[in-house]
Amino acid sequence: MTKRKELGRRDPEGRREAIMQAGLAVFSDQGFAATKLDDVAVKAGVAKGTIYLYFRDKQDLFEQIVRDAVLPVIARLEGIAQAPDLPAEVALKALIDLFRTEVLETRRKHVLRLIMTEGPRFPALAEFYHREVVSRGLKHIGGLLRRSAAKGELSIAAVVRFPQLVFAPLLMAVMWDALFARIDPLDVDGMLAAHRELLVGKAKQRGGKT
Repeated sequence: MTKRKELGRRDPEGRREAIMQAGLAVFSDQGFAATKLDDVAVKAGVAKGTIYLYFRDKQDLFEQIVRDAVLPVIARLEGIAQAPDLPAEVALKALIDLFRTEVLETRRKHVLRLIMTEGPRFPALAEFYHREVVSRGLKHIGGLLRRSAAKGELSIAAVVRFPQLVFAPLLMAVMWDALFARIDPLDVDGMLAAHRELLVGKAKQRGGKT
């Protein structure tokens, strides 16, 4: 039985998932601009027309891939950031560990890399990602930072103005992995530990004084 016939026997949700997995693979290899739905169809083992049963066009496919891949992570991020009794040190470690294990160590990092590389040429993609992912994440991280600053748990209170700083090293890790990993591997865990220390270390020391 050919791959296409085998996939044709799947339930609709199974076909949709196969198309999305194929789409992520092709987008990751070729970029958004160069990707053709014909290539996605071949990778998924379906007819090109089948794709249009689930997605309006290439951009709709990409947006659905992002939603399915990233929004569950954002939901977990929101849960951590909204926990009222978590100390800043614990919450920030949990957030950074979440991003490291669920983005940097999975195929989700390809989604982020695609947004970073293709966003300038396709503003609609960047606007979509900012609306669906970035703004939601920053809103809840900002709330966490404001509560933590009020309790004196942050080393640098100014970080409340710039919640983007919490994830800045993780974006650097994605860029470094794409550009320089083979030349100069980055100790991501060490960098993230140093970053957490910058955010909460001095406050923790002050709290430990008697």
